Amino acid sequence: MQYMHEGITVVLKAEQLGSVFGFPITNSLVMAWIVMAILILGAYFFGKSLSLVPGKLQAGIEWAFEGALAYMAEVLESEALARRFFPLVASIFIFVAFINEIEFMPGVGSLGLWHASEFFPILRAPTTDLNFTLALAIISFLTIEITGVVTLGFFKYAGKYVNLKSPIGFVVGLIELMSNLGRLISFSFRLFGNIFAGEVMVLVAGYFLPYVLPAPLMGFEMFIGLVQALVFAMLTLFFIKLAIVDPHEAH
Repeated sequence: MQYMHEGITVVLKAEQLGSVFGFPITNSLVMAWIVMAILILGAYFFGKSLSLVPGKLQAGIEWAFEGALAYMAEVLESEALARRFFPLVASIFIFVAFINEIEFMPGVGSLGLWHASEFFPILRAPTTDLNFTLALAIISFLTIEITGVVTLGFFKYAGKYVNLKSPIGFVVGLIELMSNLGRLISFSFRLFGNIFAGEVMVLVAGYFLPYVLPAPLMGFEMFIGLVQALVFAMLTLFFIKLAIVDPHEAH
């Protein structure tokens, strides 16, 4: 998305900057790599600075992690399961939240290359690329399904969706199956739609009222970015809980 002389151009698809061995390299992929590098380096240096007598930063992070772990243990009704899935849920939240916040850093969407009369930004927020949100949704979906199968067993878990004991049970099972498969769409489109729509709104506001609306709207969208990261992580947690519930308890 960028300004043009005659108005505003909104590009739905992530722009391809090049390719490596036939694999397309898009600006959203480059941004995702940068964010991963920042988070990995940050975690490495933070881990090296840990001490038995924590400072304010370490104490604050430990407090947040302990609170999140306790909440997960309460939802899953198992501290062991909470510790097992905490890295996934926490990583999803931190990764998505950081991406959504860094989207408003100077240079993201504004630095790029001109090819003929077209402008290709080098960096684009990955959550405005449906491929990225769909990939996250697939990771979450597979984790949920595999957890259900491993915890309950294949046949018992499949019994949630295939019930041949009664016509009503069979129809209810099909509805549950379609609802379960629909999570892929809801997961990916919810995150993509909210972040992409917010970016378009800020762009339009900056075009028509550049000195009034962009700043407060950007602050609002930064808040929305945190909320969407939390929603994605929490839905993953809640669906894991539903996956491990015994079919009889679920009914």
